[in-house]
Amino acid sequence: MSITGRTATAARYLSAGIRLAMGWLFLWAFLDKLLGLGRGTPAANAWLDGGSPTAGFLGESAAGPFADLYHSIAGNAVVDGLFMAALAGIGTALVLGIGMRVAAAAGALLTVLMWTVVLPPATNPFLDDHLVYAAVLILLALLGAGNVWGFGRRWAATPLVRRNTWLT
Repeated sequence: MSITGRTATAARYLSAGIRLAMGWLFLWAFLDKLLGLGRGTPAANAWLDGGSPTAGFLGESAAGPFADLYHSIAGNAVVDGLFMAALAGIGTALVLGIGMRVAAAAGALLTVLMWTVVLPPATNPFLDDHLVYAAVLILLALLGAGNVWGFGRRWAATPLVRRNTWLT
């Protein structure tokens, strides 16, 4: 079945809206952990004030077969830096609609790793929102969601990206 006409247009705009929403989820998590905006991260635990963005989730929420691994790296400065860079980079790429393949792959990897932290999920024997997010990110890249309400086409036309198509 091929999608054409109004349905195709609606699908492009819906995928762009989902891309923006997913990007905001990552950017908000970054900003909240960076500044301690009081939603998920109290002001006293802000990364800029010496708090650790991974200590709580990895140190306290980790369960299941990987708990020891996650407890051992919780609060590590390198892990904190990589986690924050991932949140900021994935969120920025998604909001701008650039580097969708890289953002989707990195976001899917990050969310699958976060899924492994909470094994088994609390409300389902296998599936939780982390796996759904991973699938949605991959779908957005496959659909070219960065081209609507984003800079995907302009990004793809740059000499850097034309030489390195994996950056699209």
